[in-house]
Amino acid sequence: MRNFLTNNREELISRCKSKVARRPRRAATEQQLANGIPLFLDQLIQTFAAEEDDKPADSIRISGPSGGDSQALSEMGVAATAHGKELLKLGYTVDQVVHDYGDLCQAITDMAFERDAPFAVGEFRTLNRCLDNAIADAVTEFSYQRDTQIARQQSLDSTERVGFLAHELRNCLGTATLAIHALELGNMTVGGATGSVLKRSLAAMVALIDRALAEVRASAQEQRQTFSVAAFIKDAETSAQLVAGAARCSFETASVDPLLAIHGNRELLLAALQNLLQNAFKFTHPHTTVALKAHALDDHVLIDVEDHCGGLPPGSASRMFEPFNQHSHDKSGLGLGLSIARQSVEADLGTLTARDVPGTGCVFTIRLPLHVLE
Repeated sequence: MRNFLTNNREELISRCKSKVARRPRRAATEQQLANGIPLFLDQLIQTFAAEEDDKPADSIRISGPSGGDSQALSEMGVAATAHGKELLKLGYTVDQVVHDYGDLCQAITDMAFERDAPFAVGEFRTLNRCLDNAIADAVTEFSYQRDTQIARQQSLDSTERVGFLAHELRNCLGTATLAIHALELGNMTVGGATGSVLKRSLAAMVALIDRALAEVRASAQEQRQTFSVAAFIKDAETSAQLVAGAARCSFETASVDPLLAIHGNRELLLAALQNLLQNAFKFTHPHTTVALKAHALDDHVLIDVEDHCGGLPPGSASRMFEPFNQHSHDKSGLGLGLSIARQSVEADLGTLTARDVPGTGCVFTIRLPLHVLE
């Protein structure tokens, strides 16, 4: 096969270029094609020469072992990765990368049949090994470069969206702050024109945040999974123990049935639960207990966060999940945590409610459809 490839090199390259030219969207330059079939054909000839000269180490160095080498690229692998990178720049798909090398294989077999030049079984094995390694290295590099390109673009898009959201929120906050100062300085009522400006600014902030959350939920549709409730509670417990010490209160959890499971976006649900726990530590009285429990009820899983805040003011439970509704006397935060937590839970077909325990505290309950681990 070495002599056959050497003697028919130019004809084989011409046939491959002809096949490439007939393929849609294929317009590579001579320089780009130099990293493809011509160089691969030369390395293929060198591989056969090394095997004929009984130099297996040289053969492996040029074209790689059977199955490839994940630790180091062969000379053929280096050229194939460069070829795969060039094809990505030209806008081709991964199947076209494979076809480029398939063209040469077909050209070799067609010409051998036409000229009645049979090859030994060992030679075909070497040809297949070289093709397999070259295709694998080219496709790997093509996929890596493509994934990097996509990730870079997604990062740019995400940065742009975050920048837009931050810019618009800053504008709304600036207007709302000015309105509050004007109300304070003029001793005016919220029902006037300045109060209307404040309300419009807050409404605009709500709309911006709702839109951002809608985008997050849409992108999170593909991230849903069925997962263990016990492991989920354990993750929440780990971070909650740290907060409990700072809040000068104790934290306890109850054992959870290891077969219980829920289906949803685990990260968003965990963030919602952690928000409830942080809220509980913030309001519970010092030296009391915050409790986290999870159990099944009918066809749902209930996750309860219980605190000892002393109970809720009359009518406040119904307003707790409204955005910008602050419950802390120091007015820290924007009053968005419970609103975001509820939307995250509802996105997975669940509910988030608050129940007052007069004189003791309150209980926040996440209710989600029950799944069972097998």
